[in-house]
Amino acid sequence: MDNFSYCSPTRYVFGRGVEKETGRLTAAMGCGKVLMVSGGGSARRSGLLSRVEDSLREAGVEWVELTGIRPNPTDDRVREGIGLCRRERVEGILAVGGGSVIDTAKAIAGGVPYEGDFWDFWAGKAVMETALPVGVVLTIPAAGSEGSGNSVITKLDGMHKISLRTDMALRPRFAIMNPEVTFTLPPYQTASGIADMMAHIMERYFTTTEEVETTDRIAEGVLKAIIAEAPRVMAEPTNYDARANIMWAGTLAHNGICGCGRREDWSSHGLEHELSAVYGVTHGAGLAVVFPAWMTFMAEKKPAKIAQFGRRVFGVEESDNHSAALEAVDCLKVFFKSISLPLTLNELGIENADIELLVQKFHEDKGLPFGPYHPLYPEDTSAIYKLME
Repeated sequence: MDNFSYCSPTRYVFGRGVEKETGRLTAAMGCGKVLMVSGGGSARRSGLLSRVEDSLREAGVEWVELTGIRPNPTDDRVREGIGLCRRERVEGILAVGGGSVIDTAKAIAGGVPYEGDFWDFWAGKAVMETALPVGVVLTIPAAGSEGSGNSVITKLDGMHKISLRTDMALRPRFAIMNPEVTFTLPPYQTASGIADMMAHIMERYFTTTEEVETTDRIAEGVLKAIIAEAPRVMAEPTNYDARANIMWAGTLAHNGICGCGRREDWSSHGLEHELSAVYGVTHGAGLAVVFPAWMTFMAEKKPAKIAQFGRRVFGVEESDNHSAALEAVDCLKVFFKSISLPLTLNELGIENADIELLVQKFHEDKGLPFGPYHPLYPEDTSAIYKLME
């Protein structure tokens, strides 16, 4: 096990009706006025935003709004939010939505106190040390951004989708999590969120670090819980307990607990980021295509950990590591298919993918080589993309 430092300062307020706590928690951040960031309108139509506003009003917190944040959030909306915050002299950011809304809110929070271009942080030209405080009212369990220090933004100039990871600066101060608000999520969005949270765990699970049994078992346990609850939540979308377990799993998948003491990979996320940057696909659905392809490729290079995943998570009995690893891939594909996720680029809606462009952009954004589990060079990256066809 590697040395590590772990701190998760986010206060999770979980359960029925907890959005009524938003105002009190926002005021406790020291914020008398916030920018409230939200998405395409579902939070307004459901009545959630009205309940949040009532809570803010009761706590004496003022707000201004930035609405219409779309999936795969872009730098132009971040710049718009930074300008609005400076003009309105807000003291914090409140995100009401899923991963794209939260990531946008975080980027704004880091950009407001910075004198340069906020993209400097994503480009690796500056290190973020301070940010406005961020609070979250979660509506979509998937990205885990409600408990992480990460933010993924796409720069429109060149379509570069980059993930910024911070230790503390961008971790939300609180996350309001009411499973009831997820009852009306469309099945495809629910399934894509499930793939996303599983991928967050697997990026950490597939490691070259030895002797990490504790975090292996944490990761396996959360994965098995997701696999058990997924059929229930797809068949019974208003089943509170199934929704609650899936929502909490999404947080545990990405708040860092599954990665303590181990080197993390993140190659599959990098491969998918190019797909969603170029083709605009749903991130979780893209991961359902990418991860089995990556695992198939790695079964020929480093099969042992993939074989362990198969045996412990799916009950694979094959003793040979190579065969067990390939069977693990088949099991994962069967699971993804059972919740109606795509398994190929064509099923994802991408015909005649420009693999050369995807490979070029991947290494421009991630470096050469990339991937701690097994370093990827362009020929490797190309081979993995071709396995998705």
